Amino acid sequence: MYLIQKAIYWKLAHLENNMASNLDYVQYVIDQIKTNGKITYKKMFGEYLIYLNNKPVVMVCDNTAFVKMLDCIKSLMENTETGFPYEGAKEHYIVNVDDSEHLSNVVVVLEKNVPIPKKKKKK
Repeated sequence: MYLIQKAIYWKLAHLENNMASNLDYVQYVIDQIKTNGKITYKKMFGEYLIYLNNKPVVMVCDNTAFVKMLDCIKSLMENTETGFPYEGAKEHYIVNVDDSEHLSNVVVVLEKNVPIPKKKKKK
């Protein structure tokens, strides 16, 4: 009985720490980005990818905004917390979405430096 309770407790704790992102949070992140251009998002596996002008700029996982650790934003992201958006991912910067000006600056730089993803050919 004890082992079953322990397994259930572990599973619940694990699920709480790995919840899917909330669409309201994604919309909040989008609203915080002050820039010209077309902002869209795609839902993938319960998480979201935010695009500016068809270029992926922000990944939202577990209601946390992540951006790739690229040289073009290194100076903007000094002393910023880092983390892993999902298991097996490379380390990313965690963006403070409450600082609209900073988020917007990061997104604009990323949009200028990130290529448009290539469409995969269907087999």
